[in-house]
Amino acid sequence: YLKTEQRMAKGSVLQHIIFLRKMIKRAMNKGIITRNPFFGYVPDQLVSKHKWLSSEEIEKIITASIGKPSIDFVRDMFVFGVFTGLSYSDIKNLRKDQILKDSTGNQWISIKRQKTGSESIVPLLDIPKEIIRKYEGTGEDDKVFKMLCMNVVCSYTKEIGKLCKLDKKLTFHMSRHSFATSVCLSQGVPIETLSQMMGHQNIRTTQIYAEITGAKIEEDMQLLSEKIKDDYRLTGS
Repeated sequence: YLKTEQRMAKGSVLQHIIFLRKMIKRAMNKGIITRNPFFGYVPDQLVSKHKWLSSEEIEKIITASIGKPSIDFVRDMFVFGVFTGLSYSDIKNLRKDQILKDSTGNQWISIKRQKTGSESIVPLLDIPKEIIRKYEGTGEDDKVFKMLCMNVVCSYTKEIGKLCKLDKKLTFHMSRHSFATSVCLSQGVPIETLSQMMGHQNIRTTQIYAEITGAKIEEDMQLLSEKIKDDYRLTGS
């Protein structure tokens, strides 16, 4: 009905089905109905193309001159996500005791992801360290940051994209995708390491989530070319 009569896209249909399933579950728990009408039903899986930022676009956001403190804060939180892979909810709930220091003095973020409950361990790079220092003491209830509500963050993130004249609609979740691609995979971080940092329960999730960039493919093939150039030669050449 939603597809044919209402002509809804897969994403919209899935949102309605998720809500309806919750209502059905609540009705069953209260004894209003005894049979689950969704038993055996498997919804169409929504295949989304992850969007991410190039290193040049990340640099534009970092260096942009922003006059309004609240938008500047959202920019800093976005950049924090770019260099840690943490989502909005993970940043919002990040506590001081989740920032650890090892025997060599290196700092790490160690959390259980809000979305999956799986463990995520991320070394702190210089930029997120600077952001933590910048907002030190502003968080409430032992939180690292006093995060703005999601609607405000989404609105300001769009403004930042326009301010930086990006040719794509900027969303906060693109920071996490950019961590996977531009910050990690494009710089040679093994996908197994990335999977652990992002808190994925299996590496297949990481392979879908983190797109290999053209620059990374070109770099890998160039290295391969250098390695094998003296190993294989055509007869007569």
